Amino acid sequence: MAQHNVGINSEYGDWDWSADAGERARLLQSPNVETGPKSDEGQRPGAGTTSALGAVFIVVNAALGAGLLNFPAAFSMAGGVAAGIALQMSLLVFIIGGLVILAYCSRASNERTYQEVVWAVCGKVPGVLCEVAIAVYTFGTCIAFLIIIGDQQDKIIAALVKDPQGADGSHWYADRKFTISITAFLLILPLSIPKEIGFQKYASSLSVIGTWYVTAVVVIKYIWPDKEITPGHIPTRPSSWMAVFNAMPTICFGFQCHVSSVPVFNSMKRPEVKPWGAVVTAAMVIALFVYAGTGICGFLTFGASVDQDVLLSYPSNDVPVAIARAFIIVCVLTSYPILHFCGRAVLEGLWLRYKGETVEEDVVRERRRRVFQTVCWFLLTLLLALFIPDIGKVISLIGGLAACFIFVFPGLCLIQAKLSEIQETRSTSWWALVSYGTFMVTLGAFIFGQTTANAIFVDLMA
Repeated sequence: MAQHNVGINSEYGDWDWSADAGERARLLQSPNVETGPKSDEGQRPGAGTTSALGAVFIVVNAALGAGLLNFPAAFSMAGGVAAGIALQMSLLVFIIGGLVILAYCSRASNERTYQEVVWAVCGKVPGVLCEVAIAVYTFGTCIAFLIIIGDQQDKIIAALVKDPQGADGSHWYADRKFTISITAFLLILPLSIPKEIGFQKYASSLSVIGTWYVTAVVVIKYIWPDKEITPGHIPTRPSSWMAVFNAMPTICFGFQCHVSSVPVFNSMKRPEVKPWGAVVTAAMVIALFVYAGTGICGFLTFGASVDQDVLLSYPSNDVPVAIARAFIIVCVLTSYPILHFCGRAVLEGLWLRYKGETVEEDVVRERRRRVFQTVCWFLLTLLLALFIPDIGKVISLIGGLAACFIFVFPGLCLIQAKLSEIQETRSTSWWALVSYGTFMVTLGAFIFGQTTANAIFVDLMA
């Protein structure tokens, strides 16, 4: 995108590094990226240290995650391989476009994180809505993580007690509610309380290894299937056009890396839009192959009978799959505190801004409030995870919010950025970009509305 003279939200206030705690707590730092404070002059700071190849790795890592387990079910819901691939390819164009738009607006506004960009470019109301959406999204993702832990532990315990059909609560120590609770209290809660998450810096590499291993297992099991696995009916077309849209939350949830993309962009040695476009294109193509490989092979292995969590479809005593389950548990255990930290940071910013307090004035009470926020967050996510049966129901809800991060907020930023440009005449490209932004907002709002309504009236009330 061409750079022009812009005057984005000049009434928003100064662009300097604000001393207000609400402004500073809005900063959602990526755990994978080191960023420095803005300069006092409001000018863009010096170049970062991340190479283009390193940025590709970080974006891929941000995109890949536990949503991988739900892709075979999404292919089944979409109506087969052809429909699933077509849906992914169609959305990928806008997913990459959204990432480029965020980089463009980050340069124009001189902001370094997702919600800072939305605040600066779009104003206060969209900024607050963005922060609330991030908090709800991270909260829902934490619930999904706890459900995944329970799913994998069920199968591992079933293998240990030599019950191929599942633990089914035959022993008190095998009860799902007990295993999730004891794991959460002993491992997740202690990791979530600290103020900083620097100790999680090695978790990203482990997560990447885990997701690649899961993909490899699913692909190999399709090529050389076990004799006891019999695929169910394999649909070749969607049952209805609405069924295709029901698969969108999983795809949006899987490819959503936009919130952490802005810090990654600003950490690059050359934080420019053109090289960033190449970075995100390469990263999304890699993610596409991983998700498509898992989705296609998992779907063709089990057909329409595939579980919402594909690993649950395999026998409990399958050793390679058991290793994949262990990988997923470790990845989720280390990812929950990171997601909680992001959500807690946003809530802290909203609270301090509402109270009109600053960090300097509130240091004494910070720890007490942080522990209270963490315990409440933890207990609520645990309680909901104990009574929600599968990750599909959670993803169907938070997938709609992912669509907002991918389509709605980047579209709004593009529209506002173009409207704020100071130009004597508005060219064809200007109108094309405004139209593109409008289409993104419309598409994202439709996906959010349709998937959220379907999740509430079909999944949760069924």
